[in-house]
Amino acid sequence: MFAARNSYRNRLAPVLAAAVVLGNVAVSNSASGAGEDFGRWLEGVRSEALDRGIKKTTVDEALTGVVQIPRVIELDRKQPEFTLTFQEYMSRVVPEKRVRKGRALIEKHQVLLDAVAQKHGVQARFIVALWGIESDFGRLTGGFKVVPALATLAFDGRRSSFFRSQLFHALTILDQGHISVDRMTGSWAGAMGQPQFMPSSFVSFATDHDGDGRIDIWTTPADVFGSAANYLARSGWRDDLTWGRAVSVPKGFTRSDFGLKTSKPLPQWQQLGVRRVDGSDLPPRAVTASVIEAEKGKGPTFVVYQNFRTILKWNRSTFFALAVGHLADRLDLR
Repeated sequence: MFAARNSYRNRLAPVLAAAVVLGNVAVSNSASGAGEDFGRWLEGVRSEALDRGIKKTTVDEALTGVVQIPRVIELDRKQPEFTLTFQEYMSRVVPEKRVRKGRALIEKHQVLLDAVAQKHGVQARFIVALWGIESDFGRLTGGFKVVPALATLAFDGRRSSFFRSQLFHALTILDQGHISVDRMTGSWAGAMGQPQFMPSSFVSFATDHDGDGRIDIWTTPADVFGSAANYLARSGWRDDLTWGRAVSVPKGFTRSDFGLKTSKPLPQWQQLGVRRVDGSDLPPRAVTASVIEAEKGKGPTFVVYQNFRTILKWNRSTFFALAVGHLADRLDLR
């Protein structure tokens, strides 16, 4: 989902979606200026869905009456370009209020979180940190109906191939009975539920943790936590590691030493003069790590491990991954 500068914009997507629910009201085809073409295109989608084995009843229920949503195109075209510094980003995404709320929710769901953590090998604090940053712990999940939003973006042409594939994944989810058409809501770009999964991520990683026969990432905490943990576990997570830590580097530390392309065991970074920010030694464990800057040439500087790279698979933003790590650290109640 993106460059560090745009990550906060992506985190705002559910907020924007919730704020513009009125933009999700169906409009006539003629209002789009390409209604007839969209209608023919949608018939093609219907035909392909049936060829893919999706039941006719599902296709009819999901696609009948679907029209373009002008507000979706407007949001896609006019996404604000935020130029927040790392500290500004962190103050907005990891405020003290979110830390307090996260700690309370860990205590509330402790038994469930412990079970999910044990099953998937992912520490509970990281599950809750992702939950908090993606949707403010389920408060902001988006108010757009996913099928019309994805159809609008798939027809638009700018990223049609990606969103067309997401649309078929969404139809598959409906066909499997996990959620109803009316309840399948999300951001204007189709990110769904409390973990803000795109339909492809749902198909690949969502899991029925409570065993009721369907996967509900919209309202069921067990499935929300289980799906987030399964995503991380299957993306390379290690529960014997944290994400990383803030460090200082010596004078003369070269630019080539920074970045995820350069990896060394912690003892080698220690020999090169890298230290914790308080000046103390790095952990002696021979964990493979990289040294990165939150902002190139500005810092702050961190040594990061495999789990940081795994978080980047969830969202390709350094700011986002650092925010998840920092919030998880603040949620550690040990």
